Amino acid sequence: MKKFISLRPALAALTVLFVLQLDAEQTGPGRRFLAGDDSTRRLAIIAPDGSIERELKVGGIHDAHLLANGNILTQQGFQKVVEIAPDGKVVWEYNSGKMNGNEGKRIEVHAFQRVENGLTMIAESGAGRIIEVDKDGKIHKEVKLKRNKPNAHSDTRLVRKIANGNYLVAHEADGAVREYDSAGKVVWEFDVPLFDKPKKGGHGPDGFGNAVFCAVRLGNGNTLIGGGNGHCVLEVTPAKEIVWKIEQNDLPGITLAWVTCVERLANGNTMIGNCHAGPNNPQFIEVTKDKKVVWSFKDFKNFGNSMPVQHVLGAK
Repeated sequence: MKKFISLRPALAALTVLFVLQLDAEQTGPGRRFLAGDDSTRRLAIIAPDGSIERELKVGGIHDAHLLANGNILTQQGFQKVVEIAPDGKVVWEYNSGKMNGNEGKRIEVHAFQRVENGLTMIAESGAGRIIEVDKDGKIHKEVKLKRNKPNAHSDTRLVRKIANGNYLVAHEADGAVREYDSAGKVVWEFDVPLFDKPKKGGHGPDGFGNAVFCAVRLGNGNTLIGGGNGHCVLEVTPAKEIVWKIEQNDLPGITLAWVTCVERLANGNTMIGNCHAGPNNPQFIEVTKDKKVVWSFKDFKNFGNSMPVQHVLGAK
C-alpha cells in the first residue's frame, strides 16, 4: 500500500509533462523564447520543453522585449508601451496617443526598444516619427520618417536602433526598409521586390505583397529582412544585392505566410516567425544556411494563428 501511494504523485507529474509536450509540437532541440500572440492576447516566455514559464495578458501586439533586469517591455494595445516586473506590476508606461503633441490624433505604436541611458525608443505611426523618451516621458530625441503612403496603421512595423546609432525601419505601407541617421536623413534604402508577382489581398498563405515586417542589421553589414506577406526572408548587402533568400515553399513540409520576426544566431542559423500560416504549419522555425530545418515550434492550444512576436532568449 505504501509503495502504491508513493508512486501516484510521480505518475501525476508524468501525466502533466506529457500533456505539455503534446500542446507544443517541436522538431529538434527546444529553444527558450519570448512569444506574443495577437489572436489569444497572450505574451509568454516559452521554456525549451514547450511549457509556459511566465505569461501576460496583452492587447494588440507587434513587439516585446525581455529586459536585462527581468522586466518585460511590451505594449497594451497599439498606443501604450509598458514595462512590467515579474510580479505583474507596471513600473513604467508611456501613452503615445496622449502625450507630446499627439492628443486628438490617430497614433499607433508597433515598435519600441530600451536604448542607452535608460531611454525608450518608440516608433509612432500616424505621427510619422521616432522618439526617445525618459522615464518621465520627456522627449530627448525626435526623428521624422519618410512616408510615401502615410497610414497610421502601417507607416511602420519593427524599428530598431542599431550599433552605429542609426535607426533601421521596416515601412510596411511603403514596402521598404530605410536606415535613418540621428538627424533623420535616409542613408540607406531598400525597396522590397514583388518578384514579378501581382499583389493579392489577405493575411494567409494565399495573399501576397511586400508589406515588410522586420529588418535586422547583421554583423557582416548585410540586412536580414522578414518579408511580411511576401512569404520570404531576404539577406541584402549594402549594395542592395540579395545574397540569400528563403521563399514560401523552400522548406519541406512548411508553408510560409506572413513572415514577421527574423534573427541570425551566432551559429549562423536563421530564426523565422511564421504568422497567419494556419495550424498545419509551425509558428517559429530555425533553419541553416542551406535551408535545412533544425527546429520548429507549433502550439495552437495556447497560441493562435497570429503570433507576430518571437525572440530567442539565452544562448543563441
